Amino acid sequence: MENVLRPTTVLGGAVVLTLLVGWLADVLLRRIDARHPETPLWDLLRRCRIPLQVVMLTALLRGSYRQTRWQVIVSHQAAIGQVLSLVLIGASAWLVVRIAAAIVESSYARYASSTRDAARVRRVRTQVTLIMRIVTAVVGVVAVAAMLLTFPDFRTIGTSMLASAGIIGIVAGVAAQSTLGNLFAGFQIAFGDMVRIGDTVVVDGEWGVVEEVTLTFLAVRTWDERRITMPVSYFTSKPFENWSRGGAQMTGTVFFHLDHTAPVGLMRDKLQDILHACSAWDGRDWSLAVTDTTPTTIQVRAVVTAKDADDIWTVRCAVREQMVAWLCREHPYALPRVATATAAPAPSPEGQWHDDRPPRAAEVHSNNVDAYVVRDAEQKPEPDRKPGVRTGRG
Repeated sequence: MENVLRPTTVLGGAVVLTLLVGWLADVLLRRIDARHPETPLWDLLRRCRIPLQVVMLTALLRGSYRQTRWQVIVSHQAAIGQVLSLVLIGASAWLVVRIAAAIVESSYARYASSTRDAARVRRVRTQVTLIMRIVTAVVGVVAVAAMLLTFPDFRTIGTSMLASAGIIGIVAGVAAQSTLGNLFAGFQIAFGDMVRIGDTVVVDGEWGVVEEVTLTFLAVRTWDERRITMPVSYFTSKPFENWSRGGAQMTGTVFFHLDHTAPVGLMRDKLQDILHACSAWDGRDWSLAVTDTTPTTIQVRAVVTAKDADDIWTVRCAVREQMVAWLCREHPYALPRVATATAAPAPSPEGQWHDDRPPRAAEVHSNNVDAYVVRDAEQKPEPDRKPGVRTGRG
């Protein structure tokens, strides 16, 4: 009877005690979370219930398995003890990683809810992601080392390795030079605020959004949903465009190559109409000016603004499409001409348009916009038109 009762008491008691402690911890965390809903830490700590129970059950069995006095356990107690030790070390590492993840995620959630600056939130998110990867890697390495040290043979090997640590370190440093370079580059990206998760970047001519940052590589999601995976050392050794750094708002340009007879003044009015009807335009600025000439064409540049990279792409496409359609429909003579082709005649001065006034300073992005004097009523901005307000030649 004792051969059955003792093992049942030892094993059953360990299981019951483990389940009871896990349930009590879950109830306690649930009540604390209900009293403090502004702190997500307590709800996140509930994820630690399973690793906590595994650690507790393994520890109880590791300390009491000999008391069962089963012949099978007595004859293999060394192997059973070794297995329980390995499980205990692995479960402890699992528990530490879960606790660290709960603390880090809670800190990030509170920071993200209290900060309106999207750039700072992306920066903290990148740092938090890399910190968790570092913590996981360190805990994993320590756990594996602790497991190996439980074997007597590995202790002897470890002593020999320590004796020749200098030579091994030199060899490992040379062999892992690229890996270590990426590792330190990952730290530099995380805490140097060079690039963050969610930033819009242009790398090797590819436009995309940073989707994932690790200690060794960085993943960029392109506009056509491809993923470009690049070593993080690339971003510390080569130049790249970061459209999200310093603010998400952007200024974009649209170029038109037209005939010399193009109605530039009417194009300014049409550009303003197009922008007012485009929801992606943020209303900050616009301009249109002739920026270059050739023997056969002129180059007209339209400048528009938007709140981020996605919207600036939408505005540029809308302006390009609608302006070209309007020119083809209303002013076909303004399109580029081929010298041997018959072109539509330009309108006479008494025709459909006449615009001989010089462009206003704000319309060509002059730095001296405030210094210009309006000389007559024809040069004054119309009350129902919004002139450009941004200075700088762009």
